[in-house]
Amino acid sequence: MDIDKKRYCSSGGCPRGKMYASNWLDGISDGSDYDTVEVTFKNTRNGFYSNPDHLELHIGDIVAVEGNPGHDIGRVSMVGKLVKLQMRKHGVKDDAVLKSVFRHATQADIEKFEEARSREHSTMIKSRKIAEDLELNMKIGDVEYQGDGAKAIFYYIADERVDFRKLIRILADTFKIRVEMKQIGARQEAGRIGGIGPCGRPLCCSSWMTHFVSVGTGAARVQDLSMNPQKLAGQCAKLKCCLNFETDTYAEAIKKLPGKDVVLQTLDTDYFLFKQDILAGTLTYSTDKRIPANLVTITSQRAFEIIELNRKGEKVDNLLPEEEVKEAEKPKTLDLAEQESITRFDKSKRKKKKKGTENKDRQPKQQQPKQQPKQQQPQKQQPKQQQGRHNGQQPHPRNRQGNQRRKGSVSATDKPQKENS
Repeated sequence: MDIDKKRYCSSGGCPRGKMYASNWLDGISDGSDYDTVEVTFKNTRNGFYSNPDHLELHIGDIVAVEGNPGHDIGRVSMVGKLVKLQMRKHGVKDDAVLKSVFRHATQADIEKFEEARSREHSTMIKSRKIAEDLELNMKIGDVEYQGDGAKAIFYYIADERVDFRKLIRILADTFKIRVEMKQIGARQEAGRIGGIGPCGRPLCCSSWMTHFVSVGTGAARVQDLSMNPQKLAGQCAKLKCCLNFETDTYAEAIKKLPGKDVVLQTLDTDYFLFKQDILAGTLTYSTDKRIPANLVTITSQRAFEIIELNRKGEKVDNLLPEEEVKEAEKPKTLDLAEQESITRFDKSKRKKKKKGTENKDRQPKQQQPKQQPKQQQPQKQQPKQQQGRHNGQQPHPRNRQGNQRRKGSVSATDKPQKENS
């Protein structure tokens, strides 16, 4: 990383990436320096490390930190007194013993880390095969090598308790590394693997969420969402974390609406709630409880006015206010200039010309092959007979017999039979 990038990160900005936070306390000093930094590793794994050598660290710097054993390679994601607040949020005490930052990562450290990281996918595939051969009810979702390549963390998902002691021995002998097993849930797996949500943005758990909050179906009911499990579930097959984001806003807005079981009475009939737009504050009523019939949409203020009148024993003529009813009953003036265009005749002429030119171009191509066989058939019979009569030639005997049979005369072949008889 060059010096300009360091200055940019230290001036309040930071590169875009996973689990980055803006240092909004930068420049605020009370005379005490805080040397603890937050370092982020692969995907969502991070930790707090002390800076005993007082290195000049900025957000985005690649550093070598203390491992267990050896060293690990990570990226600085938070510096300053903001780390102290983050530690308090995660329940880490100020006097806790933290691992230390060794140095800025050298080129040799980065090359060794990249070499170890390139083996993660193949190691995960082989470890899954080994776990399957041992008939263990578990799924290895991700593998993360330490920066020096001497240790690997295997993240797995299991519904029940798994005895993986034999698996650890086989993995250590196969890959010649130190093995650490960590059990994670479906949400943590989605955060580590990452992906794109139905909103089109990267998953919240893999981009900025540091901890998970339980999500219930009550949040969907408050927001009047469809209770379809396929639409409410995220990439992890659990309820979406974003259901909790707007629940408080909907809970405040729904207090300003009348109850769902309230019936509005008019002189003609009763109206039942069909649907409601919570944020817009509008309600749609129907004359039937089950199907949409004669739907009328009114505001929540108008609904409360009708409810108050119904309590007093009065019934309104219409759910809509009188002003809206009068505007709907007013005859609308028709402006012919708006309906018709001044250039409508020009357009029609142009269309006729186009159609005529198109028909002329199409007729010789399409009609010529179709008309020729129809005109040739009658020309073979009639014109030949007419030409023979005018030239003094006698018609063919077959044609003569055919003409005599049509007229009802006796044919030439029948005469000898009568004579013989």
